[in-house]
Amino acid sequence: MNISQKTSMAGNVSGAAGPISSLSKLQSLNGLFAIYKKQGPTSADVLNKFKDTLLREAGVQYPNSRKRKKQYLKLGHGGTLDSAASGVLVVGIGNGTKMLSTMLTGSKILFLCILIISLKKYVAVGELGKATDTLDATGTVIMEKVFEHITRLDMEEKLKAFTGDIMQVPPLFSALKKDGQRLSVLLKKGHQVEAKPARPVTVHSLTLQEFKPPLFTLDIECGGGFYVRSLVDDLGKALSSCAHVKELVRTKQGQFTLQDHVLHEEQWTLQSVVGALQPCPEEDQRTDSPRSPQNAT
Repeated sequence: MNISQKTSMAGNVSGAAGPISSLSKLQSLNGLFAIYKKQGPTSADVLNKFKDTLLREAGVQYPNSRKRKKQYLKLGHGGTLDSAASGVLVVGIGNGTKMLSTMLTGSKILFLCILIISLKKYVAVGELGKATDTLDATGTVIMEKVFEHITRLDMEEKLKAFTGDIMQVPPLFSALKKDGQRLSVLLKKGHQVEAKPARPVTVHSLTLQEFKPPLFTLDIECGGGFYVRSLVDDLGKALSSCAHVKELVRTKQGQFTLQDHVLHEEQWTLQSVVGALQPCPEEDQRTDSPRSPQNAT
């Protein structure tokens, strides 16, 4: 599908009543695309900034995505990235948000779209010998253990146990909720929080790319609900030591890759979104790879 066809799906630029406003055109878009999340802000903060940028371009003078009294634009993201992580953040716009909200319901109607956004790839740098309360470098070191006994072969052997369908306990510091509040928020407020029970997750592939103790680098391909921080923490324990995530990058989510498909901040425009948009299955049964944002004209 070329850009002119996608533009037609979103609403013709002109008609009998005259040109359609940028805001109306923006509000008529439906589908999925991907933006780049940098280290530091939360996924919600990045999405709100992206939304405000588009609304300002469309002529909304004082957009404030955190106020819900008047929502000019329907957006959502398809999987939280930790604030310390960077990479691909899949965004749903218009009816595309329905695909995101039904990921956990097993809806057969949106099965194709769920496949598009549920498979993820990460590159993670772990550090042996130190454990933190958040399981990553943003937390406080709570334990230190020797790691000199660990060899590359040891780690490669242990990684086999974390491949396939496994059970995993999510981190306490996470986007999971208790009584409507995120566990991470409750912990920061000083509340006592119990660990969530182990749940089934799928690891499609797990490869040790580099081993330079105390640092090591993993390539991970997994399904939804998987926590890289928990993997690295569990791996450290399995090796009779401890470990935490030092760096984390999501390189792919579904068909959207970090190299080819994400919209960087300088590309946060209506034109770029139209060019990168992957339509909803209800609108287009095509399952081609999404367009690269640099091809949007």
